[in-house]
Amino acid sequence: MKIPMLNLVKQYENLKSEIDQAINEVLTSGEYILGSKVQEFERNIADYLGARHAIGVASGSDALLLSLHALGIGKGDKVAVPSFTFFATAGAVSRLGACPVFIDIEPDTYNLDLHQLEEKCQEDKGIKAVIPVHLFGLPVDMENLMAVAERYGLYVVEDACQAIDADIYLDKSQTVRKAGTIGHAGCFSFFPSKNLGGYGDGGLIVTDDDHLAEKIRMLRVHGARPKYYHSVVGYNSRLDTLQAAVLNVKLKYLPEWTAKRRKVASSYNEEIKKHGLDRWLKYPAILPGHVFHQYVIETEKRDELSQFLKEKGIATAVYYPLPLHLQKCFAELGYKEGDLKNSERAAKRVLALPIDPELTEEEISYIVKSIKEFFTV
Repeated sequence: MKIPMLNLVKQYENLKSEIDQAINEVLTSGEYILGSKVQEFERNIADYLGARHAIGVASGSDALLLSLHALGIGKGDKVAVPSFTFFATAGAVSRLGACPVFIDIEPDTYNLDLHQLEEKCQEDKGIKAVIPVHLFGLPVDMENLMAVAERYGLYVVEDACQAIDADIYLDKSQTVRKAGTIGHAGCFSFFPSKNLGGYGDGGLIVTDDDHLAEKIRMLRVHGARPKYYHSVVGYNSRLDTLQAAVLNVKLKYLPEWTAKRRKVASSYNEEIKKHGLDRWLKYPAILPGHVFHQYVIETEKRDELSQFLKEKGIATAVYYPLPLHLQKCFAELGYKEGDLKNSERAAKRVLALPIDPELTEEEISYIVKSIKEFFTV
């Protein structure tokens, strides 16, 4: 068998007529920058997520950057971020001249350790914001995080780039909100491999704050309002109209894809337990709201297992091989190995398995049996 991490070609073939029509409508309209399809998608995604405003930008990375900028984060400010995440989370902080304060993760969820966050806020009154990352599609405990943020006066920018459609349960499950809609701003990525992906880069910011939304809309067009009149220095960061047209088509399939991802994850877990592989590896729980952008296992023999599966035709990926506090570009911050042990341990052990929504039971069985073969032969 040949099993990719995600079969985007097959996904396109399934939606070809709708996608082609949507793209053709853009090409024949002549509206290529911030056209009506962008406005349509912004309305649709805002309604879907339950947000007052949705602003399309050029990428998930830009979504983080513009959100922090609009909140006034700049030179000399400190922003708490998890060390175990994609680089863009901390990169946006540094690009504004602010300083990332790296926080360790919870070993089971891979999400921000809220106890350590509070300890850091007690120690350092210079922390002005926090970026909780809903890593791999599992939401952070936002109810408790918002309580910490309120105690210390922190802005909250949710990095939901891997967690579109994830549910967050508040008030002891009496209230359900979508990931990205609880903090001051929420950021999403439409990178092709995301649960809702375009055919290139794209991003989104959601907020319920009218003033913040207006600032972000201005920042994405070089800080101009009206056109050619610049009150601030902004960016060229607009969601491409072609991408918006594609995303409009895909959005209506998102609930179905989310359900299928959760089913794939459940099937993995059942197969792993059936074959007794929990003796050799750690696998994710099926927790409420998880949308499984990635299905990640842990093992001490991560690299050897990855190579073995590659020889079996099974794609895998490592997210992420080096935590951010140990990256060369952040060396001047003075972190050293051993400072954030959970992040460092995860970086040495995590392995993502294929998580295509259309993955068959036969393919899942083949993957798990191949893993068993590695550990038992």
